[in-house]
Amino acid sequence: MIETGSLLPSDRAAWEVLARGYKAFYRTEVPDDGYEEMWRRLRDGTEVHAFAARADGKLVGIAHYLFHTTGWMADSCYLQDLFVDEAARGRGVARALIEHVAGAARARGAARLYWTTQEDNTTARALYDRLARFNGFVRYDYPLA
Repeated sequence: MIETGSLLPSDRAAWEVLARGYKAFYRTEVPDDGYEEMWRRLRDGTEVHAFAARADGKLVGIAHYLFHTTGWMADSCYLQDLFVDEAARGRGVARALIEHVAGAARARGAARLYWTTQEDNTTARALYDRLARFNGFVRYDYPLA
């Protein structure tokens, strides 16, 4: 059985293992102090929020999300990070986390919940295609540094 809820202070070490797995999947380097800063921001809960998924009491998945204003509608909810431990995949963990974030978005009165993934992330996209609608947008990142 998968249970979703808030991250607990005792989840710190297990959360970092999952967060590092997420960053490794997307080939994104984060210095060690970056994980500490993100954990602080998640625990603060004012800018970035998180839910955890547990199976048999063990942390097996994380979702990080945030709300932002939009010019043409109510606030939007952006699911920034979603990661499930490889050993727990295929058991409904990602779906449960997405649905939990959707509940938070509804409670906030957000107009939409959205996320991005890499085009070749076929496993995740198979789930996303069942849960959500692909709207055809392609994202570009302009270098600021």
